[in-house]
Amino acid sequence: MLNYMDLFIAFIIALGSTFLLTYPVKKFAIKVGAVDLPNHRKIHTKITPRLGGLAIFLGAFSGGLYLWPSHPHLPEIVLGALVILLTGALDDRYSIRPVIKLSGQFIAATFLVSSGLIIEKLTLPFIGTIELGFVSVLITVLWVVGITNAINLIDGLDGLAAGVTTIALTSIFIMAIIDAQVMVAYLCIILIGSNLGFLYHNFYPARIYMGDTGSNFLGYMIAVVSMLGLFKNIALFSFIIPIIVLAVPIFDTLFAIIRRAYNKESIMMADNKHIHYQLLALGYSHRKTVLIIYAFSSLFGTMAILFSNASITTALIITLFVLILLHIFAEIIGLVMGGKRPVLDMLGRLIGRKKRDQ
Repeated sequence: MLNYMDLFIAFIIALGSTFLLTYPVKKFAIKVGAVDLPNHRKIHTKITPRLGGLAIFLGAFSGGLYLWPSHPHLPEIVLGALVILLTGALDDRYSIRPVIKLSGQFIAATFLVSSGLIIEKLTLPFIGTIELGFVSVLITVLWVVGITNAINLIDGLDGLAAGVTTIALTSIFIMAIIDAQVMVAYLCIILIGSNLGFLYHNFYPARIYMGDTGSNFLGYMIAVVSMLGLFKNIALFSFIIPIIVLAVPIFDTLFAIIRRAYNKESIMMADNKHIHYQLLALGYSHRKTVLIIYAFSSLFGTMAILFSNASITTALIITLFVLILLHIFAEIIGLVMGGKRPVLDMLGRLIGRKKRDQ
């Protein structure tokens, strides 16, 4: 049974704890040399401390101590989070090799699998429930590692990853409230609180970055709450819901893989072709770029909530709208017709014509 006052208090504890803890974490990051140096690919021009994810974790942990949730998978979830946190912190300080980071993510995923927290089935329209059998372990590991890296890749502008994950977690939280999923609601509310507490320090111009410590931790936790909640939903198209919620980081990552494969580049190689860089290249300011991506994330999150209890007809309409948004997304990144932007150009002409008529 959900107690809304407990949720509110846990939210305030997580928010306040993260807000206050970010100050000593910032000093600690500078002291140990966990800082982000400017280079040709990055937007910032001054040395900025990382390790902000440590404050996010501690804030969420503080809120969790108040709620003191009980769940059979919780010990393994926490162990996995600690592995992710340690791996991210090492990368923030020493810039470890990608294979080591992947190993840490894989170990965290195996903790979840060992506890029995796996994606066991998918619900499809006209077909029903499909049991995944032995493939479920592989899909679970791919989901955890994939979402962890997707959040990591979108962490390219001040406040971007914190805001996008907050929007995604808020969408999942609303669906958890509707479905009375207590554990999912608990985890979401403390993560939302800690994210917002950190966002004060991280929004443009950022005084500290969450680093891999934060982006990997948030990616891991979003993967966890989606397995606890969204994949358990028995509604039609339920397997699409987590993909819609996380559409921005998922498709930004997918498009990056396609782009790099097409250009015969390593998929592990960083570049400046992600959606946030493309929006900056179009002339939008740092702050406006972040707000535009927030708007995209909010649209996808809203559609996921509508999708979760939609009829087949409504779900198909929402799917069409999602596909249009994804096409616009692909145009911004430059994946359509060799970089052409037919839909965006058409929208631009319509807006221009409307302004002239006024």
